[in-house]
Amino acid sequence: MDISIIILLLCLLQTLPLSSSKTLDTLRGTSLSVDKPSDKLVSENGEFSAGFFTVGDNAFCFSIWMTRPSVPTIVWMANRDDPVDGKGSKLSVLKDGKLSITNSVGTTIWTTKIADLTTSETSNLQLQLMNTGNLVLHNSTSDVIWQSFDSPTDTLLPQQTLTIVSNLISNRGQGVHSSGYYKLFFDEDNVLHLLFQGPKISSLYWPDPSLEDISDAGRSIYNTSRAALLDSSGYFWSSDFLVFKATDYGAVTQRRLTLDHDGNLRLYSLKETNGSWDWVVTWQAISEPCRIHGICGPNGVCTYDHVSGRRCSCLQGFRMKDHTDWTYGCEPEFSISCKNTDESSFVQLAHVEYYGSDIDFLVNFTLQLCQDYCLNMCNCKGFQYKFSLGTNDSVYNCYPKSQLINGRHSPNFDGDLYLRVPRAGLSNSKTPDDESRLKCSDKVSKQQRSTYENKTVKLLLWFATAVGGVEVTCIVLVWFFLLKTSKHPDLAAQGYLMTTRFKRFSFDELRKATRGFSEVIGQGAGGTVYKGVLPDQRIAAIKRLNEANQAEAEFLAEVNTIGMLNHMYLIEMWGYCVEGKHKLLVYEYMEHGSLAENLSSNALDWKKRFEIAVGSAKGLAYLHEECLEWVLHCDVKPQNILLDADYQPKVADFGLSKLLSRSKIDHSSFSRMRGTRGYMAPEWVYNLPITSKVDVYSYGTVLLEMVTGKSPNVMHTTNNGEIQEHKRLVMLVRETINIGTTTRKSWIEEIIDPMMAGSYDKDKMELLVKVALQCVAENKDERPTMNQVVEMLMSHEDL
Repeated sequence: MDISIIILLLCLLQTLPLSSSKTLDTLRGTSLSVDKPSDKLVSENGEFSAGFFTVGDNAFCFSIWMTRPSVPTIVWMANRDDPVDGKGSKLSVLKDGKLSITNSVGTTIWTTKIADLTTSETSNLQLQLMNTGNLVLHNSTSDVIWQSFDSPTDTLLPQQTLTIVSNLISNRGQGVHSSGYYKLFFDEDNVLHLLFQGPKISSLYWPDPSLEDISDAGRSIYNTSRAALLDSSGYFWSSDFLVFKATDYGAVTQRRLTLDHDGNLRLYSLKETNGSWDWVVTWQAISEPCRIHGICGPNGVCTYDHVSGRRCSCLQGFRMKDHTDWTYGCEPEFSISCKNTDESSFVQLAHVEYYGSDIDFLVNFTLQLCQDYCLNMCNCKGFQYKFSLGTNDSVYNCYPKSQLINGRHSPNFDGDLYLRVPRAGLSNSKTPDDESRLKCSDKVSKQQRSTYENKTVKLLLWFATAVGGVEVTCIVLVWFFLLKTSKHPDLAAQGYLMTTRFKRFSFDELRKATRGFSEVIGQGAGGTVYKGVLPDQRIAAIKRLNEANQAEAEFLAEVNTIGMLNHMYLIEMWGYCVEGKHKLLVYEYMEHGSLAENLSSNALDWKKRFEIAVGSAKGLAYLHEECLEWVLHCDVKPQNILLDADYQPKVADFGLSKLLSRSKIDHSSFSRMRGTRGYMAPEWVYNLPITSKVDVYSYGTVLLEMVTGKSPNVMHTTNNGEIQEHKRLVMLVRETINIGTTTRKSWIEEIIDPMMAGSYDKDKMELLVKVALQCVAENKDERPTMNQVVEMLMSHEDL
């Protein structure tokens, strides 16, 4: 009985592979049928499957998909644009070495294209799904006759090479697997490009087509191989020198490089979170989605924010052409005659850009000339007016457009679109840059609009009359008051804040003053400083602050407070600019730059260094103790101590650091860490209350740097000269002093800047070091105030 059972089990094990061979990695028969869901190939590692995949009602495509995510991810399709039905369709291995997909009536809808093979080459054909996701047809001698890696669809897998004869084509949409409008391929210039191929137009959009030379994108046309490869570690290499790594480079996981339906090329990594597997983007080609061409179609505008994502809308006077597909864009609801230029005018759309379709490129054109040029051309739909940096000056350039395609709205775009529209019924507003003005939805009848406008006009007239009387009274009173109390009654009209007498500049004024922000004289976390010449010929330092969420009212309040600060050792502010996202501060220009620049030169002898120490201490003491508001600098360092023509110091960059009313008790309400590494007090690191003592600590570090010529973190060489290690400057100075005290050597000679060696006042330099070490005490309560620092320095008999 036992023997018979054993024999039966052996027979079953022998017959099992024959009955279930189509669920293994190799097809040894002749076909896979759509009728049988179990008719599929599974790679040996179980990560890939190949078979007929449902893409719609009674619609199937032969596909390869990844099995590990909860929702299978398709990485290849054979008949993506011609699905078969679910009855009688099959994939067959033909005797001539070709693969063929036929539908229910036997019509061939897809086949592999290979050269004619001999009988020996087509013997014992096998279709195998490899662990890499590659579907390979090979013969008895393992010669590869065809493989899916040679004809990718929208995805490139690790170890799969993209070549001159292959490309990636995006899907048509989310969950729609037919071919879309975007293509990744090697162009004739040997460079890997992204291309939009729309229903009517096409354009390259990656690398950035606005670059003057492809080398500006880090690419090279000097290659002939035209090949690209992604490896399993997340490293991508292309023969045009495009190289990138996944953010999780080196991790062991599944990866795929996919050209998504939205036109962006993304690298995905499979990661496990809370027991489920999900795809995570670990690299993408384009960080600004609206720079991708074709997404909103002709006359459409793309807008993007992190909350709502990417959205499309129509220009004023246009409507969506196909409500199911933005690719077809918008069509006009008006017509413009070419016979009479007086029938049309322009609407300004701020920060709206349309790339391409330029009729001409007109350099240094005025706005009026640009309008006239467009009006005299029948095919001119509008023009782009953009500020640019010329060879010798800053200019505005004009780009008349024959089509309005690849449109986007971005606050970062430094230009405007002037849309050509019928003159009748235009809005008086010239800056319709909010989203509602970009949408095409005007369904109010003419009669309703007329009634509404009449009521509005009456209401405005009544309101204006009432307000006008009050306004006239106020003007008379203010005028009388100004005559009595001010010698300069026209300052407000000139754009000054009355409490500070600052000049309020326009952004265009400062852009012209800096020649398009061309000469950088300083840069930091808060913004970039440019050299400029103001209209009154004064040379100024103009700081362009980094974009922030600070409201205009808050910014003006802080500028107003800065205006009340006045000290000979603080940088003087002359004006400011606030226009939307643009916030700039205008300062006096300091001829000798920063202390940091001069410490590395021979310009500063010991006398100048001591004067700089005293002057900067007085400036900080004024901020802490003498001004009306409690001002912390929060970033005292040599870069923020500027030197005038006589090397007198002026503390800079104190303006928008931290302004608090003296009436407030809690002076520790800081939302984030501030300052520069090496100069920051321990309070920042240990999340302790922040007081004026953080500036004292930074000032002490600056003193040590001025005396020693070394940065806060220095490379220290031991006595034997063999071992090198990084040490904090404070620690190095203390150790040197201790050794000098023990050996009775002059420790100041050991630490003094070699540029001052043999020529300095020993007592003054020692005083600076002793004061500095008190300032950098770990416990803030052991540090002196800046007023006490000034007293200690001034107590020297020679001062």
